[in-house]
Amino acid sequence: MPLIGLNPCGICGEGDIIAKPIDGGFRQMAGKTGSQTWRCVVSIIVGLCLCLVARPVSATDLEPKTVEAFDAYVRAAENQIDAQLAQGRPFLWVERLPPNRTAAAEAQLRAGQVAVERLDATGKGDADKPIGVPDGMIHHWIGTVFIPGASLAQTLALEEDYDHQQQYFRPDVMRSRILRHDGNDFTIELRLYKKKVITTVLETEHEVHYTMVDATHASSQSRSIRIQEVDDAGKPDERLEPEGHDRGLLWRMNTYWRFEEKDGGTYVECQSISLTRDIPTGLGWLIGPYVNSVPRESLTFTLESTRAAVLQRIAARPGSKPEN
Repeated sequence: MPLIGLNPCGICGEGDIIAKPIDGGFRQMAGKTGSQTWRCVVSIIVGLCLCLVARPVSATDLEPKTVEAFDAYVRAAENQIDAQLAQGRPFLWVERLPPNRTAAAEAQLRAGQVAVERLDATGKGDADKPIGVPDGMIHHWIGTVFIPGASLAQTLALEEDYDHQQQYFRPDVMRSRILRHDGNDFTIELRLYKKKVITTVLETEHEVHYTMVDATHASSQSRSIRIQEVDDAGKPDERLEPEGHDRGLLWRMNTYWRFEEKDGGTYVECQSISLTRDIPTGLGWLIGPYVNSVPRESLTFTLESTRAAVLQRIAARPGSKPEN
């Protein structure tokens, strides 16, 4: 599930800090090219900037105008989602792509990969950038994965197993549990973790509603109702930051899922809309690519983990021999 979080460790791989100041410049270390050296130097600079941006003193408030802009965007996106579901066919995003792109996406899915793309419900944004709102950014992504040999029922059984999500989605989900369950409606609590240039732990609650369209089609919607950053997570003195007054790495997160059983398996599609703080003025060119990459990576990880977990469950059943 998409999560905005960055960690100062591991920008370069272990042993990859390959340059040091010598006589006012940088000397290439053994076995490394100059271009590699400079990429690592830039990464180190980015990491230092992100560390400064992410320190507790940089806490910011989620402003009403930011929430209003996010809510307006979500309404526009949900109108599109509802209209597509009302049409019935095509059911999946990959089926609505132009023919040449559909073929490429289907090849990815058949290879066990995730097909993913950035969206913009306004139709006016830059496909390479998040949607700007007052003092914030909206990240809108969609992805699909194919699970060979899986039925719709098997896939939904895993999706609704919220008491054990931490088993399927480690390390992004540290803890999960159902708070309330009534038919197709769930209220769940998740403790989320992300490590990319900075470490982030979030305590979150979500309301989830499932809809069975027919025997081979289903959909669901999940909306965050509480997101709080955890300080000193796992320590005796850990505490929750006030909602909307933190580093702004994740303020809102909605996900919209579709499930279709066909072609000898089940397709799983997830559309994610999240809200984060804006990048501080003047640092967009430097840290923007890092911040913007996290929602895509988190969505890809979620779908890959879903596929792997369903296949593992199927393989554990006596006499089952699912495809890989």
